Amino acid sequence: MSKFVHLHVHTEYSLLDGLSKIDDLIFKAKEDGMEAIAITDHGAMYGVIEFYKKCKENDIKPIIGVEMYIAPRKMSDKTPRIDTSPYHLTLLAKDDVGYKNLMKLVTIAHLEGYYYKPRVDRKTLKKYVKGLICMSGCLQGEIPRIILSGNLKKAKKRIAFYKKIFGDENFYLEIQPHQNIPDQKKANNAMIKLSQETQTPLVITKDAHYLNKDDKEAHEIQLCIQTGKTILDEKRMSMADEDFDFSTTEEMADLSKNLPKEAFENTVSIANSCNLEIKLGEPKFPHFEVPGGYTPSSYLKKLCYEGYAWRYLGVERGVADEMKPKEIALKVDKEKKERLDYELSIINQCKFASYFLIVADFVRFAADNGILVGPGRGSAAGSFAAYLLGITGIDPLELDLLFERFLNPERVSQPDFDIDFADTRRSEVIEYVTKKYGKDHVAQIITFGRMESRAAIRDTTRALGMSYSEGDRVAKLIPFGAKLKDALNESEELSALYQGEAQVRKLYDMATKLEGVARHASLHAAGVVISFDKLTEYTPLQLATKGDISVTTQYSMYHVESVGLVKMDFLGLSNLSILQNALRIIRKVNGVEIDLSLIPIDDKETYGILSRGDTTGVFQLSSDGMKRYLRELKPTTFEDIIANFETCCG
Repeated sequence: MSKFVHLHVHTEYSLLDGLSKIDDLIFKAKEDGMEAIAITDHGAMYGVIEFYKKCKENDIKPIIGVEMYIAPRKMSDKTPRIDTSPYHLTLLAKDDVGYKNLMKLVTIAHLEGYYYKPRVDRKTLKKYVKGLICMSGCLQGEIPRIILSGNLKKAKKRIAFYKKIFGDENFYLEIQPHQNIPDQKKANNAMIKLSQETQTPLVITKDAHYLNKDDKEAHEIQLCIQTGKTILDEKRMSMADEDFDFSTTEEMADLSKNLPKEAFENTVSIANSCNLEIKLGEPKFPHFEVPGGYTPSSYLKKLCYEGYAWRYLGVERGVADEMKPKEIALKVDKEKKERLDYELSIINQCKFASYFLIVADFVRFAADNGILVGPGRGSAAGSFAAYLLGITGIDPLELDLLFERFLNPERVSQPDFDIDFADTRRSEVIEYVTKKYGKDHVAQIITFGRMESRAAIRDTTRALGMSYSEGDRVAKLIPFGAKLKDALNESEELSALYQGEAQVRKLYDMATKLEGVARHASLHAAGVVISFDKLTEYTPLQLATKGDISVTTQYSMYHVESVGLVKMDFLGLSNLSILQNALRIIRKVNGVEIDLSLIPIDDKETYGILSRGDTTGVFQLSSDGMKRYLRELKPTTFEDIIANFETCCG
């Protein structure tokens, strides 16, 4: 290990005051020769998996932590009082047990203890201390705040409490070399004295909220954006009195030269104690209950044969369920049997039988309860097994669709079923899944809104106290989709404005530093995860502000799949709701029951509508270009529509 390890780093995922972009953070750490760094975002673990992966890719040891908020009293106490401000406490995972305890603590803080901040109390903390190293925190930590109140006797009691629950070897008094903060000097001196009196080791950390010293002003702008203030507001939240940059080892040695040497060296000791390895890329499917005598693979084969009787032998679905697979197998076409056997062999080889069963189950629930389901989209339409199971509604053999586009043994990745449901009843399907697998096994997926180029300009404009028109003038000159660092080379007018006006140059430079930073958390439009074990074994959770499930993951879409969670896409489609209402009206007015699946794919009247270009609201066919090509081509077969799409979209 190098002689200093950053153990207190806030990243872009802090949402309020973290400007350190993970890519840039890793680059600077590697350039400095650091062998380990820690992530300790405030009360959340949003960036953990991205941080972990990129550290590993660059041969840097990732240390996973959180700066927890500790409630002064019980976390259930949410009565407004003077002393409700939570304490900060730095927790680092030593191993897998500690990592899972971190996820549990963060989840509890968000789901049960949230009161302005996600909090836990000391009683809860005691339950989940195994595998964790605890540092006493920054100036907002409990012990520093007690010290600054002048009550050293109480500070000793708190030290004794934390040493008792974490163990002598896992609790450190945290001192920081922030030289421009008078209270920090006072706290440091007291901590050094208390360390000697209580035989508690010291550790030097530094609050790192941005990478470089010249990022300070951009960080102030970020605080203004997140708090709705302007830089001109003297009462706004500010951290401008001190440098909170990510210092190099040499800079930290200089800053800490008057502090105990062993505190500096203890950063390495802590890093050596943290040896977490997160298992990635191993999907673990939820447990799907199959009837006695069956495995997921054999049961999947049984359902496919039943689906064959339903799709090709004219047997009603409920009746097909009662037929024996051997009885159906005698009537299976040779070509179809070969295709099914091939697909099942690949599905079993890739261990995805349970996944197909899970999807088929909730699609069947929707169909049985009158919830309109789409015929399938994307590469899933190439699966014959999915067609037999009723997951998709298009026969891939008729249209010569390839299964390998959906699941390829040479490039094994989790298959992705995008299932469309009538948007007015999508919630019923999600409720079914939640009841079947358990509330603590099902969650929606978080997404992060980031400051894109034009939005970064407009947000920075407001924070600087400039008029909307000034920012809008600059934003409109940025080429669509261009990054701010590239836009000056792509637009001569923008470049001239940047060179000619100092205020515009400052606005642009600040916005460039903020571009790409996470601005807010939101929900994936369709993504739902279902887990084998409780979700907190894989991801921390928090309350969802909207949606059909009350909780959401703290790891985003790609990262939940990395840690082994199975993502399902439950898409709500308004077109299906319109069709369902149309069927209801026809049934009520005319007494006619229409089965959409029985409408032939060669219906002449439908192709007449398509040939006229009357396709407003029809998925993939509603653009002006597609309408024009339809009118020119005048399709009479489904293959014509495919050709039309290829001509229009390349």
